[in-house]
Amino acid sequence: MATRIVVDHREGGAAALRHPEKAHRPDNPIRRKPDWIRVKAPTHPVYHETRALMRDNRLVTVCEEAACPNIGECWSQRHATMMIMGDTCTRACSFCNVTTGIPRALDADEPKRVAEAVATLGLRHVVVTSVDRDDLPDGGAEHFAQTIRALRAAAPNTTIEVLTPDFLRKDGALEVVVEARPDVFNHNLETVPRLYLTIRPGARYFHSLRLLDRVKELDPTIFTKSGLMVGLGEGRGEVLQVMDDMRSAAVDFLTIGQYLQPTVKHAAVDRFVEPAEFEDYARMARSKGFLLVSATPLTRSSYHADRDFAELRAARERRLAPAA
Repeated sequence: MATRIVVDHREGGAAALRHPEKAHRPDNPIRRKPDWIRVKAPTHPVYHETRALMRDNRLVTVCEEAACPNIGECWSQRHATMMIMGDTCTRACSFCNVTTGIPRALDADEPKRVAEAVATLGLRHVVVTSVDRDDLPDGGAEHFAQTIRALRAAAPNTTIEVLTPDFLRKDGALEVVVEARPDVFNHNLETVPRLYLTIRPGARYFHSLRLLDRVKELDPTIFTKSGLMVGLGEGRGEVLQVMDDMRSAAVDFLTIGQYLQPTVKHAAVDRFVEPAEFEDYARMARSKGFLLVSATPLTRSSYHADRDFAELRAARERRLAPAA
């Protein structure tokens, strides 16, 4: 498997490392993927139409920035996850392929452009995520809120899912996003607590867990969602404990997918988890009370998000329906 290029050519002609903080790390060889996790290169004409729309509107997508393996399938169905607040993250997670460094100033016109693109695509459901913006006083919360409001105005029939940063040390930021009333609030725990120091060093497990819990306190009608990567060296018992922690925070929807190593400078894949193990995790998660579970090798936070939202809403209705 070829390594993704790590040099980024920015405006002004200067070349910069995509992951400067990882440049001097020893290489971790990239393991050959098993047959069950391979995907075809995108060729569908609608894929290229979606790509052109993103370019024309100067929009960033996590589909490209995070090197998502499902981009061909999703873009061929006009599904794309919008990534707001630029393409440069202030964190340096060892699993993530998003560019790290000093971000540019926020683009005040971005919420409008995102909303116009969603309206053009005719999406039933949209996922809006972002880079971490620790440089901003509110972590970008108001920009999220403005994007939600712009989407409501331009595409009133589209349901909205946000996948936010943790807003660590950003008092009041979460409340700003929740007040804008997205339909789904997603924040990924990503991995088990023991691995945070090496995999997600800028984050704090119990802060992220409390963030999800706080959403339900502020507005119980908003669906909450969180995701895990496996194949990083976690144990089965640790994954089950994270499930219990999520349920203690009343998380509605759990996603579990295989970690894939973006470059030789990123965290190594410990192992490729077999499909039967994902089925076991899904079975255990459903028994713990999640409204919806998606657990497959290629599951990602926004994979099939429109279909999953319909199932999520139906599952809540069934649970709330009075017994016959």
